[in-house]
Amino acid sequence: MVQEADERGTARAASGTSSTADRDSIARVVANVERAVRGKREAVELAVTALVAGGHLLIEDVPGTAKSTLARALAKSVDASFRRVQFTADLLPADVLGCSVWSERAGAFQFQRGPIFAHVVLADELNRATPRTQSGLLECMNTGAVSIDGETRPLPSPFFVVATQNPLEFEGTYPLPESQLDRFLIRLRLGYPGREAERILLSDPRACDAVEDLGAVLDLDALNALRASVDRVRLDDALIDYVLDLVTRSREDSRFLLGASPRSSIGLARASRAAALVAGRDFVVPDDIKRLAPAVLGHRVVPSPIAGDHADGARLVAELLEEIPAPPR
Repeated sequence: MVQEADERGTARAASGTSSTADRDSIARVVANVERAVRGKREAVELAVTALVAGGHLLIEDVPGTAKSTLARALAKSVDASFRRVQFTADLLPADVLGCSVWSERAGAFQFQRGPIFAHVVLADELNRATPRTQSGLLECMNTGAVSIDGETRPLPSPFFVVATQNPLEFEGTYPLPESQLDRFLIRLRLGYPGREAERILLSDPRACDAVEDLGAVLDLDALNALRASVDRVRLDDALIDYVLDLVTRSREDSRFLLGASPRSSIGLARASRAAALVAGRDFVVPDDIKRLAPAVLGHRVVPSPIAGDHADGARLVAELLEEIPAPPR
């Protein structure tokens, strides 16, 4: 009995040490990114949640709101290779993925890797590309690999796509199809900076280039270890039922033309575990799910005409959260 108690105590101590180390690592990443993206703590934490969860991030906002800066800051914070692809209407899939070219020296075709072969890839203004080029990212984001000329080539690990999207009312944009949106774990909007944060940008010219001075606070092995820690975060059965209640209601409610997919429910559970880790816990609470649900499910549902002409998926998900009782903490 005493030996069993000692073993349980040792296990709890080891678990606490691991949890503390994870919390400290994540806190360093959040603080480092905030040096470049000021006054946006909530958005930074959501972005780090997507990174730690192993998902992909979609940032939708008007130009000039630090979308690209956030992506670069994340890459620098974890010492990751970074490539930026400017999506335009004339961009081809081969420009992103790569292609085989003839080598006179080798006397054979050789594959030239495209910019997708990096740890962090910024797909800037993704919705300016044609659907054909957009679809080239589907396999990459889903399996972490590229299939070209009958051969499947793995992408670097970890692999993280940060895509930016201009509002659809801007000229020269194409709506992202549901299959593309479903590959993004989290969608967020940065919005304009607060007055004091913008004052700093105006008064200190170096603040605009703060991302250039960022150093790595985590290496890739540590990031992969954090992603493994997400799997160990506890999600009780009552919270699993809560997630199922949300996605099931979205499939049955007349306000939704298209409800949340099974990938959505898996993503919400995964993101909630990562959010708990970001908060320094090894267990999920109902507030984690409430906080993440609009950002995880909002872009994966399609409002029906009954919901109104300007209905927004995230707002409808927020309404469901008010209607469905959460389990007690």
